[in-house]
This record gives sequence, structure tokens and C-alpha cells, in this order.
Amino acid sequence: SAPDVLCDRLGYRFSDRLLLEQALTHRSWCAENEGSESNERLEFLGDSVLGLVVTKHIFVTYQHLSEGKLAKLRAEVVSAVCLADVARGLDLGSALRLGKGEEASGGRDKSSILADALEAVLGAVYLDGGWEPGERLVLDLFAAPIATAADRPGTEDFKTRLQELVARTYDSLPNYLVRGEGPDHEKHFFATVSVDGRVVGTGEGRSKKEAEQAAAGVAWDELAEEMRATAAEAALAEDINTPAEAMP
Repeated sequence: SAPDVLCDRLGYRFSDRLLLEQALTHRSWCAENEGSESNERLEFLGDSVLGLVVTKHIFVTYQHLSEGKLAKLRAEVVSAVCLADVARGLDLGSALRLGKGEEASGGRDKSSILADALEAVLGAVYLDGGWEPGERLVLDLFAAPIATAADRPGTEDFKTRLQELVARTYDSLPNYLVRGEGPDHEKHFFATVSVDGRVVGTGEGRSKKEAEQAAAGVAWDELAEEMRATAAEAALAEDINTPAEAMP
């Protein structure tokens, strides 16, 4: 079954199978199946487990980073965007219990649902096995995203880095458009960033700021890759146009 496959990917077996079941239960399922409890309380717990494990790890590992830069690094790693990416790598969506409407609207690949479910799974592992399995699982799943985020120059926030990159190349600044969806108490935000009239990044998050940061991160990667490719083409053209006798 999908939950069993998920356990194999997690490298963890639950003593209390009901905890895993609850972690994979979206509130849309509960609305259609009386007596089921959603994963929202486990998500609340898992959010804290994730935050503490990541905080301890980066505090010990990156001793050269200031408090402000550690905070930015942690925020990037525990963001809904990063959580959803990790969840997709586990194919967590295939194991979820969703209501018919959520299923029909593509809920298995919605970043917000995946991010929340992954936090719920982390909370369930902590309740089922204690701190050590919870910590080990977080580090297994998030070691690569942490290293990637920490490796970026200066680990500044993406909006600042994108603005600096764009300022070197274009006459205009990045332009953000943000829309919110859902009721006020659990709004989800979607951001689009354009540069020189062209959309270069989209992102989502639980706040306008998080959505803009996510979009800026995608845009920064996109533009930086374009610039690297342009530079490589220019270097290749120069090699081709250099007379053979001028070569060393």
C-alpha cells in the first residue's frame, strides 16, 4: 500500500499505525468521513520538531554565520516551498487521504497540502518513537536542502539578491504580484515576479513575504542560469573567432 511504501522511503516503521493514518488525513477527508481526525494537530507538533532539529543542526554546523543569517537559513529550509519539495521526493501525495473535491482539484500535488502533511508525519514519528527517530528523520530528509541553502553566497534573502542581480543587467526592478486564497485564518499566498516585462519566477507560501521570497528564489536561479549560459556562449564564440596562430 502507499503508506507502507512511504514508510520504506522514510526508513521508519510505526508502532502505532493510527498515528501514521492520522498524519496522512487531510481535513477534506474528515468532512466526508465522520469520526476521522485530520492531521492539523500533528502538523502543529511537527512544525516545532522540524524547527528545533534544523535550528540545532545549523547552529552547530555553521558557526561562522551570524544570528540573522542563521534565521534566514532556517526560514528557507522550513518554508512551505522546501517542505513541499521534500514531500514530492517521497511521493507523499500518493499516500494522502483526501476528500473527493480535493482529490479532483489536484490536491495530491498542492504544495500547501504536501507541506502540512510532511510536518504531520514528522510530528507522528516524534510521538511514536521519541526524539531520536524524529531528529534522525529530519536530518535525513533535510540535510541536502540545508547544505544547498547554506552554500548560496552570503545566504541573504532572495528578494535582495534578485534585486542586486537584476540591477546589474536591466534598467527596471523586479515586479511582484501576489494573490491570496482561502479563509482569513488559513490564507495561502501565490506570488509572481517579472523582470523587464517577463515572468521569471512563481512561488507560494503561508504569508505574502514567504510567497515573494519563494518566487524570488526561483527567479534568481533562472536568471543566474541564463547569465551563465550567455557567458559560456560568449567564451565559445571568442574561442572560435581566435586565429589558430594566436592560440598559446
